[in-house]
Amino acid sequence: MKTSIITLALAGSLASALASVVAVPASAADTSKEKCYGVALKGQNDCAAGKHDCAGKSKVNYDKMSFKLVPTGSCVTVKTPKGHGSLTAA
Repeated sequence: MKTSIITLALAGSLASALASVVAVPASAADTSKEKCYGVALKGQNDCAAGKHDCAGKSKVNYDKMSFKLVPTGSCVTVKTPKGHGSLTAA
C-alpha cells in the first residue's frame, strides 16, 4: 500500500513538473509577428488551410490560403507579383 502511494505521488509530481515546463509555441505567444496570407513562396509557408494542413506544404508561390509570419504591421505593405499581402485568407 505504502509503495503504491509513493508511486502515485511521484507520478503526480512528474506530471506537474512536465506540465509547467511545456512552452507555448513562439508563433502563438509572439505578438511582434502576424499572419500574412499570399506572401509565402512554395514550401516556405508557416501554416495554412485549404489543400494542405501546415508548415512547408504549400505547392505554389503566393498561395492566398497560406500564411507566413511577418513583423506586425508590415503585412499589407508586402508586394508580390500577385498583389499585396493580406491579413485574412482569400
